[in-house]
Amino acid sequence: MSDNKAKDLIDSIKKKGKNLEAEMSFFDHIDVLRKHLLRTLAVVTVFICGAFYFTDFIWGKIIMGPKTPGFWTYRMGCKLVDMFPAIGKEFCITKIDAKLINTEMSGQFTLQMNSCIMAGIILGVPYLLFEIWLFIKPALLDNERKSASGFVFFASVLFFLGVAFGYYIIAPFSINFLLNFTVDESIANTITIDSYLSTILTLTLGTGLIFQLPVVIFILSKLGVMTPQFMRSSRRYATVLILVVAAIVTPTADPYTMMIVALPLFLLYELSIMISANIQKKRLKEEGLVIVK
Repeated sequence: MSDNKAKDLIDSIKKKGKNLEAEMSFFDHIDVLRKHLLRTLAVVTVFICGAFYFTDFIWGKIIMGPKTPGFWTYRMGCKLVDMFPAIGKEFCITKIDAKLINTEMSGQFTLQMNSCIMAGIILGVPYLLFEIWLFIKPALLDNERKSASGFVFFASVLFFLGVAFGYYIIAPFSINFLLNFTVDESIANTITIDSYLSTILTLTLGTGLIFQLPVVIFILSKLGVMTPQFMRSSRRYATVLILVVAAIVTPTADPYTMMIVALPLFLLYELSIMISANIQKKRLKEEGLVIVK
């Protein structure tokens, strides 16, 4: 009886030792993650400090750009209308009447802080992705590391392409429509600068995140959660969803603007199918199976 108790005690100690080892391993991972996040925070802080130096450029040229009739998108729109009059004059924007105001005592100082912080975060996204890659890299197999070696580059490129598309395409037409839209002519549009800035950031950052779809599909396909067969069979539902998203982010009534927004989303979806199919093809080849299309 005493031998059984001794054995139980030893098993209990071993079990506690394994649990303690697992807990230490978990906290070790948390400590490593904390170091990655601290380095990212340091780099983003540097970008934020640099953004303060270029405040005039950020505000005058970037943030206030879509409110200026001479903005690049509006000028290109007018040239496009001159070349193809059938598309309508909605693309040629030459006047924006709405007035922006500040209603808070510390409003403009807060705006400067927020704009510089957001600029630092956007510029720091590639380094954030790099630190994420360094964190997950040790847990990957050699073939997985090789196949995901371009993660930081492609994710960064897609993010900045999305930000550029949101800033130069979606934001100008949406802002122009919202600033000039009136329910009654007696009601003047006097917009708070907070609302204007939040709209700019939402449209640009939101598009940047949407452009990460191929990266998300790549990860899900690697995990075996997503397959090209499923994406192909769901193409009709994806089409409806893309058109709904395009209609939401472009409040203009004309179909041309909505299609301009929807076209890159369709391309991203098809690119995601190709990525998923390529991953599945490699996996089946390694397993010696026949690919089912």
